[in-house]
Amino acid sequence: MPFNPDFHHLRYRKTRRNFFKQSTLGLGALALGQLINPLQATGAPTANAISDGFLGSPHFAPKAKRVIYLFQSGGPSQLELFDYKPALEKWHGQEIPAALKSTQRNSGMVTDQSTFPLVPSIFEFEQHGQSGAWMSELLPHTATVADDLCVIKSMYTEAINHEPAVVFMQTGSQINGRPSIGSWLSYGLGNSNENLPAFVVLISKGGGAQPLSASAWGSGFLPSYHQGIPFRAAKDPVLYLNNPDGMSRSNRREVLNYIEALNQQQFERWGDPEIESKINQYEMAYRMQLSVPEVVDVSKEPKHILEMYGDDVHTPGSYAANCLLARRLAQQDVKFIQLYHMGWDQHGGLPNGIRKQTQGTDQATAALIKDLKQHGLLDDTLVVWGGEFGRTSFSQGKLTATDYGRDHHPGCFTMWMAGAGVKAGFSYGQTDEFSYNVVKDGVHVHDFQATLMHLMGIDHERLTYKYQGRKFRLTDVHGTVVRDILS
Repeated sequence: MPFNPDFHHLRYRKTRRNFFKQSTLGLGALALGQLINPLQATGAPTANAISDGFLGSPHFAPKAKRVIYLFQSGGPSQLELFDYKPALEKWHGQEIPAALKSTQRNSGMVTDQSTFPLVPSIFEFEQHGQSGAWMSELLPHTATVADDLCVIKSMYTEAINHEPAVVFMQTGSQINGRPSIGSWLSYGLGNSNENLPAFVVLISKGGGAQPLSASAWGSGFLPSYHQGIPFRAAKDPVLYLNNPDGMSRSNRREVLNYIEALNQQQFERWGDPEIESKINQYEMAYRMQLSVPEVVDVSKEPKHILEMYGDDVHTPGSYAANCLLARRLAQQDVKFIQLYHMGWDQHGGLPNGIRKQTQGTDQATAALIKDLKQHGLLDDTLVVWGGEFGRTSFSQGKLTATDYGRDHHPGCFTMWMAGAGVKAGFSYGQTDEFSYNVVKDGVHVHDFQATLMHLMGIDHERLTYKYQGRKFRLTDVHGTVVRDILS
């Protein structure tokens, strides 16, 4: 039989020894690939499955179709806003009992402080609405929607500094690198609007210089397609979205077709889910060229709507403008809208500082609730308001008749929810007379997150992602749905 090099090569490839040799190399390559890119071989959804999400459908019928999360970064003082403590008046200027102070951690910012005088809020409180909710004089507009709110006064956290506390609220971990709430919802439930991202981030201007890390809206180890997309207050709301000078939309389409063909070849060869994420991101960016300018254009909003949000609504990037934009995004079925407003960190000069903060946010916050109701959206939209922790009942720095400050306080703080699936005109939880510890119905950060996921139709224990040999979830290893606040 004449020598046939093709046959000889085929026979060589089929030998037992070479089979094991090649198998070993293949397993080694697979292991190396997982070390380099752990997204491979994790069962991540393909491009065709992204619109429906990894789950395909919710675990059970959701109460909410979307979330607007008004995150007040810096730690708003519960004592000045919602947690009315008239009994604290008798303790004004007196040293906090050592036994009480030792029940909570204090930040390093009061390490050198030798005295810790208790101080009640200098602002008046009144009851509002049929619910009789206590609110500060600083919140006259929020008071008008008191009967729409479910106020949780017994929140508590484990973090005491801003960066880990913000990341903990948003990702369920104090360590950077975990997926944020919006990313989990995008991954699990997919996208309801093919022309806009499922997860949009709005950062308001003028609130203050509080640090804010992109880790709070990152996708962590989930495919990058699920990360939050910041919308800026600028000519180009999304960076690198518009075509370069000299390139037409048809040219852009032709280029994207070639890029997609190349990426598809790479995906077929390597099976890396991140390649499909890139394909989807290119396509989403192309569609957003038309959808984003339309959604951010508020010129056709009725005059009475603009007036309801206040004068700041005309300032792009202001809290008021972003609240209005949040409503417009909700109308377009964007699943998770995260609005960050900074500047609530008043270690000193708290009365003037918090007055400025509420003057810039109170009217627009209430307007958003009313606006959603008028558009028939509040019934299936969950609105959340709150920060990363609360403030101490003792004064940080010098206490005077008109001025004081408050340190970070993880032991108790206030948040509220409104809209889909939660009881309206309801107050939940209780703190002690100092607003220093939770004494009834405590709500841990993971409980809050589990409840939010539940309202979106997700069992927080069943939406997981395997990474580095372990199944991760938003609520880490614990968390209980707060069923008493559900409607």
